[in-house]
Amino acid sequence: VQAETEASKMAAKTLVVVESPAKAKTVKKYLGAGFEVLASKGHVKDLPKKMGVDVTKGFAETFEIIEAKAKVLDELKAAAKKADRVLLATDPDREGEAISWHVLESLKERKALGKLSLIKRVVFHEITKAAVLDAMAHPRDINQELVDAYLARRALDYLVGFTLSPVLWRKLPGSRSAGRVQSVALRLICEREAEIEVADRSEEHTS
Repeated sequence: VQAETEASKMAAKTLVVVESPAKAKTVKKYLGAGFEVLASKGHVKDLPKKMGVDVTKGFAETFEIIEAKAKVLDELKAAAKKADRVLLATDPDREGEAISWHVLESLKERKALGKLSLIKRVVFHEITKAAVLDAMAHPRDINQELVDAYLARRALDYLVGFTLSPVLWRKLPGSRSAGRVQSVALRLICEREAEIEVADRSEEHTS
């Protein structure tokens, strides 16, 4: 009941941003009038194919709007300009936090947040009315630590994957991209195998 009361207080022209259109439809049903629920449809920004991470400047990353998401951001901008509040309700994980962060940055760049009284992050771990209403009653700021974790992962993907994947494709046609985890694991295995071979040869000479 308390969650429903808090949610009703926020209902006046509130834009809620989730990730998927299907989730948007369900959440809208739970929240009712006064809430507009739109989907980001996943990430709205990503690193470009070239010059996305500058290793000479503390691994600074330059993100670009994904071309296919320009229309989505236009819709979010239009809705935000009509709203009094924006609640970023993307998934409750590192990727979801990054999507909320990028949506917020994109709306700022489009000057869509000038008259808003509240811009917050909300999370729910199940798609039930109780969970959604409880999330609306407990908004918070974007968790910068989760965003930083995403940035670190994305930089590693970029630097390792973009460098090694073309080599992998040339050597093994039809293979997939080289991942940050698999690539480092393979390096460790190869180094360990080299140490074993050196040790074996040493034993042969001393025996």
